[in-house]
Amino acid sequence: MTPQRFHALASSYPSLRIALVGDFCLDRYLEIDPARQETSIETGLPVHNVVNVRAQPGGAGTILNNLVALGVGALYPIGFAGEDGEGYELRRALAAKAGVDLEGFVHTDQRRTFTYCKPLVVTAGKSPVELNRLDSKNWMPTPVLIQGQIIRHLQLVAPKVDAIVVLEQVDLPDTGVVTAKVRGALGEIGWEKAVLPIIADSRRGLRDFAGTMLKMNESELAALLGARLPLDLPTAKDLAWKLARQQQRSVFVTLAERGLLGAHPAGDVEHVPAIPVHGEIDIVGAGDAVTANLAAALAAGATLRKALELANAAASIVIHQLGTTGTASVSQLAELLA
Repeated sequence: MTPQRFHALASSYPSLRIALVGDFCLDRYLEIDPARQETSIETGLPVHNVVNVRAQPGGAGTILNNLVALGVGALYPIGFAGEDGEGYELRRALAAKAGVDLEGFVHTDQRRTFTYCKPLVVTAGKSPVELNRLDSKNWMPTPVLIQGQIIRHLQLVAPKVDAIVVLEQVDLPDTGVVTAKVRGALGEIGWEKAVLPIIADSRRGLRDFAGTMLKMNESELAALLGARLPLDLPTAKDLAWKLARQQQRSVFVTLAERGLLGAHPAGDVEHVPAIPVHGEIDIVGAGDAVTANLAAALAAGATLRKALELANAAASIVIHQLGTTGTASVSQLAELLA
């Protein structure tokens, strides 16, 4: 991609309006200083002293963070948080982001806030080391009333946005935002607004999504179409195109160190090789950076190839950010693409 073409796309980002539907969670980092370790008098167990606590939106919030970094003008998160301390932190963190409208973000005592609590051992001159994570989730189905609120907000915002991003982060069906009823509403919007980019990603798999573009990894592609891993590149291309034709929407596949693959139902299949790494990497958040950049680029009118190139560059930037769930800004992308 030429610098001129990138500038033309990026210059339209401030005018874009993008909705994000899905499981927003709180990423809470507990920074531990190993030099301050103690032993508990009561239990005799090691005590990890936390010297700094930081929190940021995670899950669908990570995609939002990347869209903010790109300078997207208006962002409409559609999800929920509990009436708990984590929910307060999450809403405050979302509200602090430029361009975020929280009208469609439900605050309820019927759910607890999805939280990833990440203890990090931080030593001067060394990369952070993450200890066992402490997660807080919902284990019962999302109440019908809350599902109705999500669908109503989605229907209200769909006519005024340039793209919709969908992320299902939960493992247990129907316990998060993207329930079967919400998927049905998304499908209806997708078929009514065929030109509107709607990109869906789900850690449970994308078999039940209709009327949306699909973004997945190699394993998920193989599972959807009953193929055996590993997939060589020609096979991955064929499978992605087959799925795109079935879905009647574009399909995007992350291939780790082999880069990104995109297939359009009309027959276009593009592969962008990964950018070589330099030094230590951390892959957390790379997939969300890909999703955000695909959505912004397609909303701005990029071709399949150009959208993949931008998403690939964003992933390269993010994996080199250690000890955090990173983002890729317009200036960072411009520097790398140059």
